[in-house]
Amino acid sequence: MWLINSSIGRKVVMSVTGIALILFLTFHCAMNIVALFSGEAYNMICELLGANWYAVVATIGLAALAVIHIVFAFILTAQNRKARGDNRYAIATEVNPGKVEWASKNMLVLGIIILLGLLLHLFNFWYNMMFAEIVGFSAGHLPSDGFAFIIDTFSNPVYVVLYVIWLCAIWFHLTHGFWSAMQTLGVSGKIWFCRWKVIGFIYTTLLMLGFLVVVLAFAFKLAPSLYCYAGCC
Repeated sequence: MWLINSSIGRKVVMSVTGIALILFLTFHCAMNIVALFSGEAYNMICELLGANWYAVVATIGLAALAVIHIVFAFILTAQNRKARGDNRYAIATEVNPGKVEWASKNMLVLGIIILLGLLLHLFNFWYNMMFAEIVGFSAGHLPSDGFAFIIDTFSNPVYVVLYVIWLCAIWFHLTHGFWSAMQTLGVSGKIWFCRWKVIGFIYTTLLMLGFLVVVLAFAFKLAPSLYCYAGCC
């Protein structure tokens, strides 16, 4: 109950769920990079995960983490706005002008963009793959042919632009959220505060660049795996 009813408890939950989601993004990025070089290997991973019980359980767990993180984010934002009232920007404009990060002041907006991008991503991939396999329908490709869905999705310029915007929003969110989580969990003293900011910036930048490279490589038909797709090698 303390985690739910106290401000510090909510921040701890936000930090723990946020770190867990970053770890998932790291795995997801590594999986996507495989698609750059081998469609066959990527589809093997998709088939290994698929709608198997352990993948379904993991998906439910991830969904729970995401929902908790989002709900607590809205609660904390509403709480902070209520506490600050009409002076909620005073710290940024009067007390510490220029010292409050843009991402810190716009976490709610970034969160909404990220949520909308997540829904789009779930529709393009999870709905057509895992959900399709569970329910038993086909969306033009076999549910395990994730590589084909990647090609389809990023052949659409509108989706490419939306994904780039989504990844930029995630980058802004994570560069602030990474060190903020460490600070909340008490592993960011005076010395490590700046270090965590640098580590978080480098890590999240490399992570988002990994996703971005995949999107652009397929959008511009530069992925090496495209030349070996469908047994053409």
